[in-house]
Amino acid sequence: MNENDLLNLKYNSYEQARLEMTRLLKERPRNYSLPQALYNDPFMFRVDMEEVFQKEWLFVAMTCEVPSKGDYITVEIGQNPVLIVRDGEGNINAYHNVCRHRGSRICTKHRGKVANLTCPYHQWTYDLKGNLLFAGTEMGDSFDKSAHGLKKAHCKNAGGFIFVSLAADEPTNIDPFLDDLARYMEPYDMENTKVAAESTLEENANWKLVIENNRECYHCAGSHPELLRTLLEWDDTNDPRATPEFLEHYAQQAAAWDAEGIPHEHVSHGYRNRIVRMPLKKGTEVMTMDGKNGCSKTMGRIQNRELGSMRILHLPNSWNHMQSDHVIVFRVLPISAQKTLVTTKWLVHKDAVEGQDYDPKRLSEVWDATNRQDRDLAEQNQLGINSVGYEPGPYSETFEFGVINFLDWYSDTVLNNTNQLEAMNNSYDDDNAAVVAE
Repeated sequence: MNENDLLNLKYNSYEQARLEMTRLLKERPRNYSLPQALYNDPFMFRVDMEEVFQKEWLFVAMTCEVPSKGDYITVEIGQNPVLIVRDGEGNINAYHNVCRHRGSRICTKHRGKVANLTCPYHQWTYDLKGNLLFAGTEMGDSFDKSAHGLKKAHCKNAGGFIFVSLAADEPTNIDPFLDDLARYMEPYDMENTKVAAESTLEENANWKLVIENNRECYHCAGSHPELLRTLLEWDDTNDPRATPEFLEHYAQQAAAWDAEGIPHEHVSHGYRNRIVRMPLKKGTEVMTMDGKNGCSKTMGRIQNRELGSMRILHLPNSWNHMQSDHVIVFRVLPISAQKTLVTTKWLVHKDAVEGQDYDPKRLSEVWDATNRQDRDLAEQNQLGINSVGYEPGPYSETFEFGVINFLDWYSDTVLNNTNQLEAMNNSYDDDNAAVVAE
């Protein structure tokens, strides 16, 4: 078998995997876990990357990470290196971190500051708006620099969050969520914050298992003793398990939040995006081991230290906890069918002094422990799913409704994007057939 035969075999396997994936998603019982291949097959993972992570809006970073002109950060979305940079007018832009000369990565560090963007390979140079400034005289007099600027990625920001989409065409409208996000994040003044601690875990599990684990607290009592020192396991005020005692506690906290002008009502945009402020356990302020403050400076205009945790969900790749003196943001990025990168950042007021106003270890120890525990759970889940003995199992309608909602969103998203692709291909085939007939 020659190289072309191998490529054709691989291509055919991918197309067959697409068809099989569509069938499995259409036929799946919505209150059961997914069939095995959707968690471990490399061809179906490729579909996930193409139809979810290369089309949907992804959380990538915080605006405070690029505070001034020339500040940049980089992120890898599958095999797609992306560059986020603030230009001279204060705008945050995203580009494919790929030189228009021969495709080398331009910025090779995770973060930095530059006057212009210069490719280290042959020194092609771009300004902060992606325009090609210099390509050398070797390209000849007829070379058009204006036709070789950096390729942009869709980029929006609100409430301190930066979102990117790699969609070739216009991505899904995210503006209604961003409007709510800006309103709910206003008290925190995220432009005047900084990253106080950061961790990245590589987890040997499919990205969907990582999200599934986050979308339920059914496992919390048996796995997260540090987290449950402060966290109430109710998912939100609509949680079917919420007790009268919890609802009374919420009402008392909500009155204090209203008095300070802190938004807290549950708001959702389908299953994809949700914002809700939830109280922590009585007598606790933030998610630290003792429940006491993690930073002596509160965020933005916040006065009340018992602000609870404002939970922000953004599918497919982020969940977040916003508290009175620090916020915690989480980013999930797939690496392969059974490997996922989970990055966590703890942010505080930009004027807070390490060692005086906060201790990074104390700030992060609860979620550091929780992240490690969740990694172990997801990896054991993956190992079991890989077994010939695995078959989809039932979710609890009450304890795991968040998982059901996530898989409904995932399934609908993949099927919708796949149907759009098929429609485009059919149109292309019809046009070709018409040309041939002429």
